Amino acid sequence: MDIFVRQHYLDQIARYLGKDTIIILTGQRRVGKSYLLRLFRENVSKDERANIIYIDKEKKEYDSIKTYTDLNAYIDERRLADKRNYILIDEIQDIAAFEKSIRSYYEEPDIEIVVTGSNSKMLSSDLSTLIGGRYKEIYVQALSYAEFMQFHNLPDTDDTLTQYIQLGALPGLAKMGLDEQDAREYQMDVYHTVLLKDVVMRNQIRNVAFLENLVRFLADNTGKLISANSISKYMKSQGESITSSAIINYAQYLCDAYVVHKVSRYDIHGRRLFESNDKFYFEDHGIRNALAGGTREGDIEKVIENIVYNHLIRLGYAVMVGQLQAGEIDFVGTKPDGSRVYVQAAYLIADNQTREREFGNLRAIADNYPKYVISMTPLVTRIDDNGITHLHLRTFLTQGL
Repeated sequence: MDIFVRQHYLDQIARYLGKDTIIILTGQRRVGKSYLLRLFRENVSKDERANIIYIDKEKKEYDSIKTYTDLNAYIDERRLADKRNYILIDEIQDIAAFEKSIRSYYEEPDIEIVVTGSNSKMLSSDLSTLIGGRYKEIYVQALSYAEFMQFHNLPDTDDTLTQYIQLGALPGLAKMGLDEQDAREYQMDVYHTVLLKDVVMRNQIRNVAFLENLVRFLADNTGKLISANSISKYMKSQGESITSSAIINYAQYLCDAYVVHKVSRYDIHGRRLFESNDKFYFEDHGIRNALAGGTREGDIEKVIENIVYNHLIRLGYAVMVGQLQAGEIDFVGTKPDGSRVYVQAAYLIADNQTREREFGNLRAIADNYPKYVISMTPLVTRIDDNGITHLHLRTFLTQGL
């Protein structure tokens, strides 16, 4: 079987080795964190000075490691004084109080620590306090379009882009193949695993039926502004009463497990964040499609918006929804150096009304930061439209902005 190397992640790991830094690979289950950790282990094992202590909490042979004291005993038994010891732990959040163990080892001169986790709470304030901020979080996403082509050995064509839009970006599809029925079964298996292990069990959720209804509601309303009150009213119309605070908590649990990402609104002119109404996007748009069901004919714009959001994150942007007095900008992307972009995502710019909606809102922004419309409009690759760049989705996914 071919080995697919996501080198940019391995390069990020290598960048922080030898710097008294705990390296943490985070992201939803089944996006490839475990595979990256195994690839890193294989690379390190070529160094005869390395001693690898490897723990995979998803394997039954490591079930006995339940607490940080178990972890300490396991490491101490295998640590070698004359070697460079690499502590590699997959799904570390399944070890109770793991941060206490990590705290005791990470400053040792002969130890490197690389771990994975599928819940953002592992980077809690307690962990930050214990290790003094000496960790590097590397967020591992589902496959980009370029990686999708590599994993499935496909050319860059309209058919390939259609498969990416329809079937999503989980690396495991490389084994399953691109038959839609097989893909949907696999995606739902992954979804139920994540929901059970990283949401229901971790947060001791009792109302599982509502949780599943909430995820399906978010799938149906991907890219729409949503408030806890609007969800509560909808649930009441369906005969189920649930408080806004409970909805906020459940949505946060889903975000903690990287199932969905919450994107807040930003007042472009007033330079402030709004405190209510957010958008939600899925980590894998294939899982979103499986939950929504049907074909993409009726919701293609939602899926494109989800794909554009994830790729902006991949390009290093912090992303918010832009709010103008006269309308909304799909995305405001910012970087630490102060650079900013404004992005509208659409399916087709087929008539003047659509053009005015997508381009007009961007023209209403009174600053000189770059502005983009990303669509699947035929014959468009990269066109300048009076200072606004119109990109084809494929161009954006392969060349960026």
